[in-house]
Amino acid sequence: MNRTICLAVLAIACASAADAQTPGAAEIPLYPGVAPGSEKWDWEEKAVTTPNGRPIATDVVRPVLLHYPAEKGKAAGTAMIVAPGGGFRALMMSYEGADVARRLNAMGVDAFVLKYRLSHNAPGAPSRDEVVKLAGEDGRQAVRLVRAKAAELGYRRVGMIGFSAGGMVTCDALFGPAETRPDFAAIIYGAREARDIPSPAPPLFLAVAADDAGSAGRTVDLFTAYRKAKGPAELHVFQMGAHGFANKGGGADHFMDRLEEWLRVNELLPKG
Repeated sequence: MNRTICLAVLAIACASAADAQTPGAAEIPLYPGVAPGSEKWDWEEKAVTTPNGRPIATDVVRPVLLHYPAEKGKAAGTAMIVAPGGGFRALMMSYEGADVARRLNAMGVDAFVLKYRLSHNAPGAPSRDEVVKLAGEDGRQAVRLVRAKAAELGYRRVGMIGFSAGGMVTCDALFGPAETRPDFAAIIYGAREARDIPSPAPPLFLAVAADDAGSAGRTVDLFTAYRKAKGPAELHVFQMGAHGFANKGGGADHFMDRLEEWLRVNELLPKG
């Protein structure tokens, strides 16, 4: 989300954080108590709504997962953590969160929308770099927690999809320790520089718009590095779409169709 949009969002009157909860999504705390590193955070999470009615979370202190289970008759034995974007200042809880979760449910995938910790605009608040690091820790903890619940909730594979800043959180998990690494990952206009690519590398799906100057090059670079390391990867560079796939009318409008095809190719969904 660019600076202009962010300032507009912050100017909107805030509602209570409880109002942002989506009906039917069970909340699962990432940590049993205060999140490590947030012991002195004394502000409250807020929920705001854009003029077009989209819910956004800001000032997240207590990271949680919102569980959207697939229908039991459709369940494919696969789960995905969904990490929305928002520049580590906000979380786009609809089109990069609940909407994605519901589409995954329609495929038979259990979805867990991740609300990771965010920046707070006040004297003495942690720096952006500190928050980015904590958000990465939240992403890895989310993988650990969802994997621990696999037998209880009835899935075998745990993946992760991240958008923009959420893509960076996904990269931190993908390139992190094996115990908190997803079994497969999708990064949507949120690639960061390739680090130590694991071997064997989990399947990776990448999507970006060519007219997203801030993300297109990094996404192509990550694909190239991943393939050089012999990791299985698929890349979609759509001609138009811009950041957030905000410009409609091109192939980026259907990126979830491409993701579904990729999940089937990698036997993460039944072939149909």
